[in-house]
Amino acid sequence: MGYLKYTQYVYILFGVFFIYDGITKLNEANDKATLSFIIAGLAIFMFFFRRKFANRFDDRNKKQ
Repeated sequence: MGYLKYTQYVYILFGVFFIYDGITKLNEANDKATLSFIIAGLAIFMFFFRRKFANRFDDRNKKQ
């Protein structure tokens, strides 16, 4: 289960990718840039959410 602590960083990579995608769509005057920014926001939220629960899980395992 050691790989699960690294999967949270995939969300940051997706967030950076969708921010880049949104900026390029803004430069092209495309109306779908908002969707890319929403997905980026959700990906960054999921990073912090998963990190919080991973830390909570580690703390619980240390107490046992």
